[in-house]
Amino acid sequence: MSGRDDDKWDAAQEGAELLREGSVDDAIAELERVCLEQPDNEYAFYFLGNAHFEKHSFDKALKAFVAALEKKPDYLGAMVGAGQTLRLMGRTEQALRMARQALARAKDDPDVCYLLGLLHFQRGEAAAARQFLERFLASGPEVEVAMEVEGMLQVLGGEVVPLSSDEDAN
Repeated sequence: MSGRDDDKWDAAQEGAELLREGSVDDAIAELERVCLEQPDNEYAFYFLGNAHFEKHSFDKALKAFVAALEKKPDYLGAMVGAGQTLRLMGRTEQALRMARQALARAKDDPDVCYLLGLLHFQRGEAAAARQFLERFLASGPEVEVAMEVEGMLQVLGGEVVPLSSDEDAN
């Protein structure tokens, strides 16, 4: 990183650390302060997006991720964050476009593969979902996420039949 990027990264670290510790409200307050003081700090906006995402404030999360991308258009983490946020907002077409932009920049990035796998799974596109989810698993993700993805692959392979909403209610 250049000196200027180092300064921006350093300024965002307190908020990022608060977020890692689970102090989401404190992280939001700290990152909003940094964003006001350094409106060109893409890292502060990125971590602010993650904090709002944690609180399920998806409109605010998306706004922060977009702000990070306005400052640094090739910011892969902000692309993935925006894509996941759009996916959870039900805006799958926009999420897919964002994910494809991220894939064009980093074809083997595990977070990009995970996002694309989830999107294709959500859309019922089994072959594409399987391709990206298997690529994600090959990256050695954390056990909890790997188990979730293995479950999706079992559903795609017909080994497990997902519960219908009627069965789920019982």
